[in-house]
Amino acid sequence: MGETSSSPIFTRDDYTVGWVCALSTELTASTAMLDLKHEPLSIPSGDENSYTLGSIGKHNIVIACLPKGKQGTTSAAVVAAQMLDSFPSVKFGLMIGIGGGVPTDDHDIRLGDVVVSTPTSSFPGVVQWDMGKAKEGGSFERTGWLNNPPRTLLTALHRLETQHEMEGSSIETYVDEMITRWPRLKQKYARCESLKDILFASDNHHQVNPIEDGRPRLDKENCVSCDVAKSRKRKRRNSVEVHYGLIASGNKVVKDAILRDKLNRDLGGNVLCIEMEAAGLMDSFPCLIIRGISDYADSHKNDAWQGYAAATAAAFAKELLSVIPAHEVKQMDNIKSKKPNSSNECSSNVNSYK
Repeated sequence: MGETSSSPIFTRDDYTVGWVCALSTELTASTAMLDLKHEPLSIPSGDENSYTLGSIGKHNIVIACLPKGKQGTTSAAVVAAQMLDSFPSVKFGLMIGIGGGVPTDDHDIRLGDVVVSTPTSSFPGVVQWDMGKAKEGGSFERTGWLNNPPRTLLTALHRLETQHEMEGSSIETYVDEMITRWPRLKQKYARCESLKDILFASDNHHQVNPIEDGRPRLDKENCVSCDVAKSRKRKRRNSVEVHYGLIASGNKVVKDAILRDKLNRDLGGNVLCIEMEAAGLMDSFPCLIIRGISDYADSHKNDAWQGYAAATAAAFAKELLSVIPAHEVKQMDNIKSKKPNSSNECSSNVNSYK
C-alpha cells in the first residue's frame, strides 16, 4: 500500500480518472491516499503539468496540481486541458481540495466536513459567483452557470450515500490508514486536540493581537484576541459529515462572513461551500468537486485545518471510487471524444435565475 509499482508497465492510455488539485497540501493528501504509485511516464512537449500516477482499487488515476501561486478558474482550466491532451483516455474528473464552509441553520457544516458538488432544484453543482454583467439601475445579473457533474458520478453518489446511512462512512478510517502508512504526515494531516472549531457570528471580526516588536500583527493560527463568547453555540460533534449541494466558485478569496452570507442569499440560500477553481473546469472537464472544509470563509480564516480538510476530501474521493466499477468506467466515452456541453445539460430553469 502506497509503494511505487514496478509492474505492470502502464501507458498514458491506461489512465481513466483525472484528478486535479490546486495546492501542495491537497496534492500531498491525494498522493498519500493512493493505494499504489506508478512510475512516471514521458509527457508530450508543450504539456507544462507535473503528474503523479497511481491507482485506487482498479482505477488508474492521473493527478495534476496547479502551478504554485496560480490558483483560480483560468489556471484550473489550463491544467485540465493539458491533462486531457496527454492522457486521452480520461473519462471523468475529480477536483479535490479545501474550501470555505457556509454554515446555516439548515446546514450544520463543520471544519473537516466534506462538501460535494451536486445539482439542486434550481442550480447545477457549481456556479461562478463573480461572473455576470451590470444592468441598468445598478443591479448585477449573474451569468456564470455551469454544467452538471457527470451522470455516472451522480449515480455513484446515491449508492455511496445509502452505504453511509447503513454502514457509516470510511473517511476517517482512510485518513487513519494514510497516517499509519505515512507517519510524517501526522502532525499536519491528522485531526488532533489542538484543532479548535469555532464559528463566530458573522459580524464578529478577527481581532488584531497585541503589538509585537513595535508592530501589530494578525495571528494566523488562532483567535487568542477574539471574543469566543460571541461564537455560535453548537452541539459537540467530532465525526466527519458529508454535505451534498451547491458550490460557489470564483477568482477571489472570500474571507468576509458578511459577503459569504450575501452570496448565499443571492443564490437562494443553497450554497454550502466557496472555493476558487471549480468554475474553470465544469464545462470542458466533466467532474465532481469535492471540498474538505478548512475555514468558514470569514475573517478568522487560517491554515490550521487545511491538512486535515485536504485529507478528508481525498478520503471521500477514494471511497467514491470504491463504489464505481472500473470496468464500467472503461466503457465510458473519453472526455476528449465528447462534443462540448454534450454530456452535462444544465437544469432548464437555471438560466432564468437572476
